[in-house]
Amino acid sequence: MQKQSLPKKLTLMHFISFMLLSGFLTSFSVFSTALSIDITYLKLHQQHAPALSNIIKMASDSGYQGARLAIDDSNTTGKFLQQHFTLTSFEFTKQQNLLARLKEEFNSGKAIFILDAPLPVLNEINLWAQNKNILLFNISEFSNELRNSQCLNTLLHTAPSNAMKSDALAQWLLYRRLNKVLLIRGEKPADIALAKSFKRSAKRYGLKIITEKIWSFNTDLRRSAQQEIPLFTQTSAEYDVVYVADQTKDFAEYIPFNTYLPRPVVGSAGLEALSWHQVIEQWGAAQLQTRFNKLTTRYMNEIDFNGYLAVRSIAQAVHKTNSAAVKELSAYIKSADFKLAAYKGRKLSFRTWNGQLRMPIALIQPHGLVSQSPQAGILHPKTELDTLGFDQQESQCHAN
Repeated sequence: MQKQSLPKKLTLMHFISFMLLSGFLTSFSVFSTALSIDITYLKLHQQHAPALSNIIKMASDSGYQGARLAIDDSNTTGKFLQQHFTLTSFEFTKQQNLLARLKEEFNSGKAIFILDAPLPVLNEINLWAQNKNILLFNISEFSNELRNSQCLNTLLHTAPSNAMKSDALAQWLLYRRLNKVLLIRGEKPADIALAKSFKRSAKRYGLKIITEKIWSFNTDLRRSAQQEIPLFTQTSAEYDVVYVADQTKDFAEYIPFNTYLPRPVVGSAGLEALSWHQVIEQWGAAQLQTRFNKLTTRYMNEIDFNGYLAVRSIAQAVHKTNSAAVKELSAYIKSADFKLAAYKGRKLSFRTWNGQLRMPIALIQPHGLVSQSPQAGILHPKTELDTLGFDQQESQCHAN
């Protein structure tokens, strides 16, 4: 076969003809009609009771900034494919206002939504969205109910479940032979849910919870942690590790290095299970962290990353299908063909039975990546990623 050579005076038509003859292009997609994909971001600001400590505050624009970066990254590829992505954001303090805006946007022709809202709002949206041609992503609600019993069939979850996080920690504890656990939890419903999730994981991986203690004090621990925590963590039986369930970090950060027995702390302090953290730099993540910091002048947190994953999932589907039709995009995202590269060392995909994005979970201490679960040696007949969270036979949800 005669080798093709470039003309001396290269025009766009010459270039495309050359690429076609050389086998680099298989279609005239560069001449196809440009696709415009509009994504709407809806956030409900939640009222939280004041914490006893104000150590850590989540940035108010968490989630949105991750989605915004993903729009930039998607358009970098999209400009070569005649695809353009836009992001419109709305923030609310009242649930009814968010729901009204969602319906208004849908009636105006929008059909792709990223939701940064709590469980009651997602439940109501799911009821409204039944039998509608719509694509919804949950990026900030971690509750197990959404993936196991309530089964909101209109939603996809880029936020990992509490079960995925507690399984990630339990696998690591098993790997390190830290089998005897002192469990400490707060009194709030979210803390009770975290503790329940960890108990499930402990049973699943053969860990023993020797004692469960409830933190019910309102002491200013900045002054008294060194005196109160050792007394509180004194038990009749020895323990290898302390698990803390304190979602708002009301007291958790005062537990490490103050326990009666000098033991590692995991859960809401010490070693945490997260979808993302600023210290992750492997698998190309350093470049993502740099781009995010340049865009926002702060670090990317896990809500940002969950928002990033939602937009990139949409963009991946558009790139592969060359379509803006929501029905076609949704079918591809939920199919076995969908694979998302996401700076985690392996491709991610969605579980058909509950819409959860399966992913490795990073185990982080405040200034370093300790490990990533699934741990080595944890086996599964299909993918080890399904050892984190509710596997198909465990979940009450069914494939859509």
